[in-house]
Amino acid sequence: MKTILIRYFSFLAAILCVSVFQLYSYTYDGDKKTALKEEQIDSLFSEWDTIKKPGAAVAVVKDGKMIYSAGYGSANLEYDILNTPSTVYHIASVSKQFTVFAIMLLEKDGKLSLDDDIRKYIPEVPDFGETITIRHLANHTSGLRDQWSLLTMAGWRMDDVITTDHVLNLVKKQKELNFKPGEEYLYSNTGFTLLSEVVSRVSGKSFAEFTEENIFEPLGMSNTLFYDDHEKIVKNRAYSYYSDDNVYKKRVLNYATAGATSLFTTVEDLSKWALNFENFKVGSEDIFDLMSTKDTLNNGETFGGALGQFVGKHRGLKQIHHGGADAGYRTYFGRFPEQRFAVIVFSNYAAFNPRQKALKITDLYLEEYYTEDKPVPLNEKYKKISLDAVQLEKFSGYYWNDERIRSIRVNMKDDTLRYFFNENRSRPLMPVGDSTFLLSYRDDYHKVEFTNTADVKTMVVTDKSGDSVVFGYYEPAKYSEAELKDFAGLYYSKELETYYDFEPDDGNLTANHFKTGDVVLRPVKDSIFKGDKHYLRKIEFVNENDKIIGFKASTGRVRNLFFKKLSSSD
Repeated sequence: MKTILIRYFSFLAAILCVSVFQLYSYTYDGDKKTALKEEQIDSLFSEWDTIKKPGAAVAVVKDGKMIYSAGYGSANLEYDILNTPSTVYHIASVSKQFTVFAIMLLEKDGKLSLDDDIRKYIPEVPDFGETITIRHLANHTSGLRDQWSLLTMAGWRMDDVITTDHVLNLVKKQKELNFKPGEEYLYSNTGFTLLSEVVSRVSGKSFAEFTEENIFEPLGMSNTLFYDDHEKIVKNRAYSYYSDDNVYKKRVLNYATAGATSLFTTVEDLSKWALNFENFKVGSEDIFDLMSTKDTLNNGETFGGALGQFVGKHRGLKQIHHGGADAGYRTYFGRFPEQRFAVIVFSNYAAFNPRQKALKITDLYLEEYYTEDKPVPLNEKYKKISLDAVQLEKFSGYYWNDERIRSIRVNMKDDTLRYFFNENRSRPLMPVGDSTFLLSYRDDYHKVEFTNTADVKTMVVTDKSGDSVVFGYYEPAKYSEAELKDFAGLYYSKELETYYDFEPDDGNLTANHFKTGDVVLRPVKDSIFKGDKHYLRKIEFVNENDKIIGFKASTGRVRNLFFKKLSSSD
């Protein structure tokens, strides 16, 4: 009997040892895999892991917890302060989902509806003859001109102090919309400034106070606030930078307006927000479902936009995301709800690409779930061929896309066909077919295809996602100095309360603003000029009875804002 018991207990001990060994091996393997991923993340940011450069902060959320966070580079180059996961960043347009969420909390309480007319709460918004709803504002289909474009057209600098009152006063003066509400999607920061004002007026509190009490405090986001006072001191904040001839310089930001932007937070705090989409400490499932669902245009088509967020796919997986860019801040927040995964990347350097880094981190964790192969780079799909100078020369010329307000020059230089982004920057076009080329662009390639028939000459540029932009060939208009004098003179916009003075300048026009300086305007087509500054990208002169009475100015987010001609040039 004693022998049987000894053998029995020896057998149990052996099983226990095997189990412990298996558990240890599994834990050890898991720790090794985790450590490997963390090393791989660190390697992605190795270039920035120095106190001498601005850098980044990153956090990874998976299966209900933050599993990794780190900081790289300097939060403040003047005082050699390192970035950490607790460093506070201005996260720019990633702020917008919080603005929408605040609106939806008020709707849940029955205090407003997404389908309410915005003028019910802000009657100062002009009556454009069309109803603009809160929903239109939240999904960028309102047709309202963008506040930043309007301000820069009016001569404001983006490092000026800009308050909510400034934006509201600008909106009051507008006479037209870009388009009928709900007809198109066009990104508009103005809508989100108005949404924050709705929250304030309905709740009776400042927008910053409402979000602190109803979102940040309940979630334990103790280092998060909407920054609506440009003089307020925020501890542990990162300052933003850009590079000028390889020298770092400060990119100053003095916004005192919130809603479209101005959320200050850390990657640690934003991880708590990411987790709230799974376990609702604030809000509810129906709110988050609506925020994460593609919205529709009047014709029923979807356009990728949801409420304060965008919905798309990465390697076949659903991703809900938003990026941000103000001054030198670059931010990205992406969630993969079906995999219970989120990644957050903040940077304080203007040339940083947080989306690219975030998706590379995603690849480390979600590779096994992907349903689509990694896209093959275009330079691996195609082989370079040789075309002689005569074959290449036929594609030379000027190409124009009116919707994007872009003029591209294609010309031969040193026996190479080159794509000119502007007068000073160009890239070679690598021939891979008789009329097909590859254009190296931002660590990737675009495909450029030409048609060249007797009656049609176009250039189609397609990026890696498959989105194409069609450019039509044109012969630039040419004006003599005498003809250019017809366009010269002083022009005024009542909507912006600002003036531009136009003068002929060696075959071009120069538009001068007393604050922002000169804009060089080159002729494109009859009465249409293209500016070399983003805030006067397209000028179309208005002619009545053979007399120029004004011009319409357009940028990517402002269409046809009228300036009246007051006087001719002396």
